[in-house]
Amino acid sequence: MKAYSKTSTTQNIFRILLGGLMVLAAIGHMTFQREEFQAQVPDWVPLSKDFVVIASGIAELLLGGAMVFYYKKKVYVGIALAIFYVLIFPGNIAQYVNHTDAFGLDTDKARLIRLFFQPVLILWALWSTGALKILTQKKPNQ
Repeated sequence: MKAYSKTSTTQNIFRILLGGLMVLAAIGHMTFQREEFQAQVPDWVPLSKDFVVIASGIAELLLGGAMVFYYKKKVYVGIALAIFYVLIFPGNIAQYVNHTDAFGLDTDKARLIRLFFQPVLILWALWSTGALKILTQKKPNQ
């Protein structure tokens, strides 16, 4: 699989925007939103909630920075970010199932609606980096 795919100006703008949002989320993980992120860590995770929040914040910082600056490997970065979104999805489910208020999501309806945004983030990461095109390309018969 190639690490680079030609992307449009619109895709590049959305890639950089998503990268910036990831960096902001990382800052929140490590500072002013730390307790709210801890509330999303499912109880079944066998690690300290604070450790999980800090570790995921570091991952978000690295992935966000890579989305903005590591454009020559943007396909791999997009795939890695999409995988990250899949891995953190249980936290969103736990927030809904456990009726946990965080990030202004203080009703079951709001928490349920939030669940439907995770696939949007996954597609955003894949589309904006050209990874979606690479992954859906038909391979020539060899």
